[in-house]
Amino acid sequence: LPPGSRDLPGARQRVADALAELAPYAGERGVRLALEPLHPMYCADRAVLSTLGQALDLAEAFPTEQVGVVVDTFHVWWDPDVWRQIARAGSRIASFQVCDFLTPLPADVLLGRGMMGDGHIDFPPLRRAVEAAGYTGDTEVEIFNAEVWATDPDQVLATMTARYVDLVLAD
Repeated sequence: LPPGSRDLPGARQRVADALAELAPYAGERGVRLALEPLHPMYCADRAVLSTLGQALDLAEAFPTEQVGVVVDTFHVWWDPDVWRQIARAGSRIASFQVCDFLTPLPADVLLGRGMMGDGHIDFPPLRRAVEAAGYTGDTEVEIFNAEVWATDPDQVLATMTARYVDLVLAD
């Protein structure tokens, strides 16, 4: 939201208006835009789309090759409608991202993402839902966390690999 604004519907309309202008332009150049809903705690200062359903409502006005959506576990795990929305997304899923939701959240909530297994997300059902929707692309591990960034990179990679196999790929 712009400073001092409380007009959330207006902010969402501005996103829709910008998408209407950008999507055809991007599509003409072979670029696919992807809408990523962010957890509602970011609504005031980062992203006014908070659910996969909201992102899909906007994306569906455009060809799939122009506008897709991102399924980021950190942002969607809490949504009771996430399963239906992942199925609805189908071929619009442009990216699948994993990291865990930690509590308590740090003062800078942007850095509140954790290594898989350190938080509250049950990854296999989300992965299976994304795969059942037809997504065959890469899975991106996206961890914004100062403690992880400060850890030896080889240790981070080893932990991430083991946790990905044990927790994300588990059935």
